[in-house]
Amino acid sequence: MSTLTSYIRNDKYKSLFYLLWFVLGVTQAAYTGLLDDEAYYWVYSRQLSWGYFDHPPMVALLIKLGYSVFHNELGVRIGMVILNLLTLMLVDQMIRPKNNRVFYLIMGGMGAMQIGGMLAVPDVPLIFFATLYFYIYKQFLEKQDWQNTILLGLSMALMFYSKYHGILLVFFTVLSNVSLLKVTKYYIACVITTLLFLPHLYWQYAHHFPSIQYHLVERNAEQYDFNYTAEYIVSQILVYGPVVGWLLLYYAFTSPVMRTFERTLKFCLTGVLVFFLISTFKGRVEANWTSMIFTPLVILAHQSIIRNRRSLKPLIYTLPVTLLLVFVFRVYMVWDFIPDIHVRPELHHNKEWAQAIKAKAGDRPVVFFNSYQAPSKYMFYAGGESYSLNSVTNRRSQYNYWHMEEPLYGRSVLLAGGYRKLFGAAPDSLEDSHGKLYLENYDRYSSYSLIQFAWAENEIEAAPGAEVHFRLGVESGYDRQPPMFDDKPAYVGYAITGKDKYLDTVRTNLLLKDALGKDSIDLQVKMPVAPGKYRLKYSIFVPGLPPTHNSQTVKVTIK
Repeated sequence: MSTLTSYIRNDKYKSLFYLLWFVLGVTQAAYTGLLDDEAYYWVYSRQLSWGYFDHPPMVALLIKLGYSVFHNELGVRIGMVILNLLTLMLVDQMIRPKNNRVFYLIMGGMGAMQIGGMLAVPDVPLIFFATLYFYIYKQFLEKQDWQNTILLGLSMALMFYSKYHGILLVFFTVLSNVSLLKVTKYYIACVITTLLFLPHLYWQYAHHFPSIQYHLVERNAEQYDFNYTAEYIVSQILVYGPVVGWLLLYYAFTSPVMRTFERTLKFCLTGVLVFFLISTFKGRVEANWTSMIFTPLVILAHQSIIRNRRSLKPLIYTLPVTLLLVFVFRVYMVWDFIPDIHVRPELHHNKEWAQAIKAKAGDRPVVFFNSYQAPSKYMFYAGGESYSLNSVTNRRSQYNYWHMEEPLYGRSVLLAGGYRKLFGAAPDSLEDSHGKLYLENYDRYSSYSLIQFAWAENEIEAAPGAEVHFRLGVESGYDRQPPMFDDKPAYVGYAITGKDKYLDTVRTNLLLKDALGKDSIDLQVKMPVAPGKYRLKYSIFVPGLPPTHNSQTVKVTIK
């Protein structure tokens, strides 16, 4: 223990600390299989756009740049490894007064930053650009010149292009320092941000704001569950630990505030955590959604330790435990040494899984049901054509917007999914650590996921069992009308779900070919009999395929 204490007290090892951090990140990135979402974002990068269904485009751009150099997992992640290292350097620059050994101990205790800092997910660029935002905001407070004004506007835009959650930091910044509203150059910075973010806003407008619909409507639970709140509180302690997360949060909250900048950090830390705590009353909150408070947490915890002269013993004594846990998980991410215990099975055996499906598919494309992750993994590890067909009872994804479906029309494909009921009488199957996958051959493929039906309202009230008339707008996302096959007639229909369970799908007698080319169609929808809250979605029915998801969600209240 004395050797460890001597090491962390020596301020001459900063370069070695950064080098070790970077080497570990690169090594982990190169030898760890892709997470499901990372593969999905890799497909993003193959079709760069100003926006995507789930997120802004920053993660796609970073993957594109890295993958152009290394055509493997390292290429997908190298941009994140670099940003992760730069984040630490920027935080280090903002801490004044500074004690390097305290900084080392805090970073050593934050396991998620050590392991997750190399993952190709939107949180890593969000953390970096949030840190850059705080760094420039600190300069702006000291000197409100044109350079800092432009850089502040740029940093806010880059933060928004990383993840929408960044807007919370700007809101709580203003709340902590309302005098900003009297500063002309702050308004100019906001104008710069708006202008830079306009391409993404236009993308959202052109696609009917799918990200807002998904994050604010479709992800909400129908009723509150206490487990949402309990899971959130526990996850926040673990994600900033796992051993000393609670202590670092306590230090940060009790840190004395001596400057305007520190008050902003305190407001952002508290505001973000409280905001997402309240959000648990509407549904499950992922642990990583608060990732942008990394910088406020580290700086405030550091200052609390220095100014309150807190003992370093809790951090020193728990450091070996944290590093041991991190080491074990690092090894597990690369090597599945406990194959019977599936902690994150998506990390392992991806090549074998993809090649097993490839052996069944041959040269045919593979169409997966209700999974944006599986086709992404398949394309990365097997290199074949693939697509995600999302049923009306499942969520939409970016596959509902990409033009990856059209090249499959009329061809023989292999259907793949995890639900037996979606297939015919005797489907083939394969099973591994990823689970059981049912497979079925399908000739002359045709589906119509890019066609969207829209109604003027997103929420209605109706009487039990009533038949409600809807006039739906018809929007084809195709450059030209998709082919129709007489032996596989496509019909318009709808589905109603309630309280997270499927209730009914209804195929009407309206042929899709009669609906296309019209500005609008009329549809009668039978409402549920029981009072309650439901969700209505419109669909297209094709023989041999599940009814597809062809609209945003309409919230229905039966009274």
